[in-house]
Amino acid sequence: QIHRLAFFDSLTELPNRRLLMDRLKRACHRSLRQRTLGAVLVIDLDNFKDVNDALGHDAGDELLKLVASRLKQCLKSDDTVARTGGDEFVIVLEGLSGDHAAAISRAELVANRARLALLEPYEIAGHPLQMSISIGIALLEGHSTSESDLLKHAETAMYQAKDAGRDCVRFFNSTAQKKKKKRFELIVSMRKGFPE
Repeated sequence: QIHRLAFFDSLTELPNRRLLMDRLKRACHRSLRQRTLGAVLVIDLDNFKDVNDALGHDAGDELLKLVASRLKQCLKSDDTVARTGGDEFVIVLEGLSGDHAAAISRAELVANRARLALLEPYEIAGHPLQMSISIGIALLEGHSTSESDLLKHAETAMYQAKDAGRDCVRFFNSTAQKKKKKRFELIVSMRKGFPE
């Protein structure tokens, strides 16, 4: 019971953030040792708040449990799907390929499989629902990036998917991230009244 409380989400029974970070660390070690790439996918339900507001939190909880079940069915037994809080889920894919293009293609295939599975209609509290999702992906390659940065990169890509109109998949783009950071720093400087 203590172990379950420490490492698993009580609602969906998926790994929680703590167990996710441990599995992500092991995935990075294996990626380095086996010279294969993996991927981290951050998944966010589009407009989930509307379900809670319209049907109540019990309906929202029921939806999250169904989402968790569908995500598990999209993965291999050695992949990880975790709930990190609210309506955000994280998938860790291992051993996709030693080749970048092939790894990207396989990660995108899994992401689209998950997206289509979650688009299937739900029946919640007697109401038919259809939910779209936004997915961000960051490639996992040994220890080139820390576990926390990998998650941040995938999350950044997920927000790019939302900005692109939702219901889509985006890969982390370091060039786009650098531009966003530079723009943010420029805005902060202008507000402070400092020249760039």
